[in-house]
Amino acid sequence: MTQPAQLPAQLSDSLALLEKAISDACRAADRPRSEVELLAISKTHPAQTIVEAVSLGLHLFGESRVQEFASKATVLSVSHIPGFTPTVRSQMEVHFIGQLQSNKATKAVEVFDAIDSVDSLRLAERLNTAVSDSVVHTKPMPILLEIKLSHEASKTGLTPGSTELNELLDRLPTLRHLELQGLMTIGPLDVPEEETRACFRALHTLRGQLAQQRPRLNFPVLSMGMSSDFPVAIAEGATRIRVGTALFGPRENN
Repeated sequence: MTQPAQLPAQLSDSLALLEKAISDACRAADRPRSEVELLAISKTHPAQTIVEAVSLGLHLFGESRVQEFASKATVLSVSHIPGFTPTVRSQMEVHFIGQLQSNKATKAVEVFDAIDSVDSLRLAERLNTAVSDSVVHTKPMPILLEIKLSHEASKTGLTPGSTELNELLDRLPTLRHLELQGLMTIGPLDVPEEETRACFRALHTLRGQLAQQRPRLNFPVLSMGMSSDFPVAIAEGATRIRVGTALFGPRENN
């Protein structure tokens, strides 16, 4: 049975605890809090929970299923926070964070503001065409390249040094409807902290190498770290962390 959405007070308390943990991690890493963006992972949670989150000042959200968020977007596009005229959807920036099949690129472009998990040249080309044909997007679509740095078979992404990654990087300057903003990775699960740290450190190192090798491209964003490991990610240079469970509680469905 689906549980009801969290009450605003519960979400407010969770956000306060999370913000303290992020601030503590930034302070331990000798970094300003302003260097780390919080991407609230709202997948599986209902539109009303997102309305509450926006009312608390959150504006960056992550979703992993195109059709699921398309349904929520319909509600959010007519929802208002008391005292505010703009719709909730207009106050949000929503990033796709899951594995995107290239045949869903057009629909994804219609409902999302950014794609944080580009893992193939084919997908990049499909997205570029979809944005070009879109009446919604008048500017290039921000993207991140998903890099696989874990040995887990369940993980997807581009392998550092691979032909696929190099071909994609070669092609990106000609894909005028996409705006590369950086890299993302998902750390390994249930491993010692040092293994997680090595994964995040490797992404930071790769970002530096690619920025030096390819000055025509930009890599300002390092998206890494989730509810269980974001302090380690912050210590290793994350500029964006993706947090769901620590903010919204357990997922409401699979």
